[in-house]
Amino acid sequence: MPKDGDTVSDIATRWAVECDFLISVVSLDGLPEEKKVEVAFAGRSNVGKSSLLNALVGRKKLAKISNTPGRTRMLNFFHLHSADLDCFLVDMPGYGYAKVARGQIIRWTRLVKDYMRGRPNLRRVYLLIDSRRGLMDADKEILKLLQEAAVSTQVILTKADKLRSDKRAPVLEKLTKDLKPFVVVHPEILMTSSVKKTGIDDLRAALIAVCKG
Repeated sequence: MPKDGDTVSDIATRWAVECDFLISVVSLDGLPEEKKVEVAFAGRSNVGKSSLLNALVGRKKLAKISNTPGRTRMLNFFHLHSADLDCFLVDMPGYGYAKVARGQIIRWTRLVKDYMRGRPNLRRVYLLIDSRRGLMDADKEILKLLQEAAVSTQVILTKADKLRSDKRAPVLEKLTKDLKPFVVVHPEILMTSSVKKTGIDDLRAALIAVCKG
């Protein structure tokens, strides 16, 4: 377990997580027992969620990467465990756009909403936002739902490598302002790049703190 006074560097040095696929869920009836803390990752289609999850656990093919938005159409559960954590990671379907039938979009959107509303062991949702695009209408709809359900949420900016360094502070400032109406959102925004591994150790430390808390 994390020790008092651990720094992000300490946690990163001994990060040796095992990540085992558990189950894919297409309905609430298929959810695993509520016996572990769960952390879920959500975001618009093509926001870079699969790449981020692969970088987080140090794998290349944990979460499949596709150029086709909307590839993930189920709740995919993984068991994360190491000396520092023991929890379920939930990879949620992308929202906002997908080249599939509208009926299918409605079904998996309903699944995501029902899961976020009624899962008592869901400790936090990490909401991914493309750093080049900022908060969009579809993101605000998810945030409203999370606020109604009182689910702790933390925002992760993705694709920071595609953002000029002098643009990062203004992006963070604007996003912080846009997030003020949503009181369930953690004040710290994580800026990441799956390509450069920027912010990955910070995300790992945040994940451990949430699972430990």
